[in-house]
Amino acid sequence: MPQAIPVMPGAEPFDLPGGPVGVLLCHGFTSTPQSMRSWGDHLAGAGFSVACPLLPGHGTRWEDANTSTEDDWYGALSAALDDLLTRCDAVVVAGLSMGGTLALRLAERRPDDVTALVLVNPSLLTERRDARLLPVLARVTPVWAAIAGDIKKPGATELAYPRLPTRAAVALRRLWAAVRADLGSVRAPLLVFRSVTDHVVEPASTRLLLERAASTDTTEVLLHDSFHVATLDNDAPLLFARSVQWIRDRVPAARGTTA
Repeated sequence: MPQAIPVMPGAEPFDLPGGPVGVLLCHGFTSTPQSMRSWGDHLAGAGFSVACPLLPGHGTRWEDANTSTEDDWYGALSAALDDLLTRCDAVVVAGLSMGGTLALRLAERRPDDVTALVLVNPSLLTERRDARLLPVLARVTPVWAAIAGDIKKPGATELAYPRLPTRAAVALRRLWAAVRADLGSVRAPLLVFRSVTDHVVEPASTRLLLERAASTDTTEVLLHDSFHVATLDNDAPLLFARSVQWIRDRVPAARGTTA
């Protein structure tokens, strides 16, 4: 029997017990729960039950990402939601980049189970011209230049793959298309944090989301001192505090959580 590939130290999933309101966190493409841990700790400190799974194909070797698909990623997040629902009265789903894309997919497919959405630089498309070559590129090479680590704060690092797995990137494009097609079914209250300077996801993704989502309660917060991985960047304290207050304002069961 082949041995399982060990998870990179620091990339492990985490589950932090708390009160009756859960927050399901989801990391981004080629990244790991490390990018969400500080946010998770802050949410747990505020009284929420917090979970962040490690998506299939992530946190081990970049080659493993090429053997996973958008259905695998969605299935893992959906299973984590099921688990939180067994111990929480309501669950807010929050994600960074592709994690935001997957959070939206949950809201589209399971609207009764997703109480609200908190998204950080969610991705729905790319305007890069060379991205059109990706399906061809994936047949020629399994790997390309990395996209991780877009952080402005000196000394802050993201635990992620040093290369871009091309076949997994094609799966991400399929996920984008599926989520874009169903945005009209997103009705949950929606908080979106968008970095003004983001070298990975263009503003067009958030613009499209806010135009097409059927949510009647939408809030966009601009982050002026962070790049793409804002949960590890200069605006993280603002992001953490605003997300806690926003959830408390919209989820009745959360109003009794500690400060």
